Amino acid sequence: MGVKNSGSELGGPERGPVSYQSSLGCRNRFGVERVGRDSRGIGRPSRELEKFVLTGPEQGKCPAVDSADVSGRASNPRIGLFGGTFDPPHVGHLVTAVNVRHALGLDRVVLMVANVPWQKEGQRSITPASDRLAMVTAAVRGVPGLEVGTWEIEHGGPSYTADTLAALKVANPDAEFFTIVGDDAAAGLETWERFEDVVNLSRIVVVDRPGAPVELPSGIDWLRVEVPRLEVSSTDLRARFRDGRPLDYLVTDSVLAVIRERGLYASEGVR
Repeated sequence: MGVKNSGSELGGPERGPVSYQSSLGCRNRFGVERVGRDSRGIGRPSRELEKFVLTGPEQGKCPAVDSADVSGRASNPRIGLFGGTFDPPHVGHLVTAVNVRHALGLDRVVLMVANVPWQKEGQRSITPASDRLAMVTAAVRGVPGLEVGTWEIEHGGPSYTADTLAALKVANPDAEFFTIVGDDAAAGLETWERFEDVVNLSRIVVVDRPGAPVELPSGIDWLRVEVPRLEVSSTDLRARFRDGRPLDYLVTDSVLAVIRERGLYASEGVR
């Protein structure tokens, strides 16, 4: 397992802090780290992001990552954001999160459960968010450094990483964020909603599997982490469960218990 920096060196000029005051009276700093710049102007936050940060999340919430106190650390906390539908969460997700955390020395990795995954809308029926949250909660229980994130579900509506990072940065102004994506998702990063904001608010960590790496868009400061190749997919797992084939060792026992208790994936309505 190794880490490769596929872009420019870390660091660069910082945007000045912006004061934030929500209707609940929680006051924080918001700082944007300039990660890189190209001809399209990557390196400054979009107008949508500035509006989101200055007005705050809906209903005046000050969302925070539910985590252990790391104030005693000499450096700012390093938080990995690993978003997904997790329908269901499987061992491949856990192997990715654990290995990225180890390779980059992250304090924690948050598995953020999407409320409505915009890239999958209309493609298939999605298991209710409450059930997917229960499965991820079960999956990470007892795993050091892994946590479940609920902000996208609480926020409601389509889940956009740019919004999630903005909210987490407001609540954790001193943290350094790392957005964890697969190489296929990284190749299509420019199609994401306000992808420039995702780049501004976090380092992009591309999970490589052994073999030929995927060519990535230029002008973005990438980190690449190689993790073991596990041929496991949520699509296959749903089909296996419907067909009565075993899921043992493909999902944790705790996740399998949630699937059975809630009667998930037994219907043809979920594909």
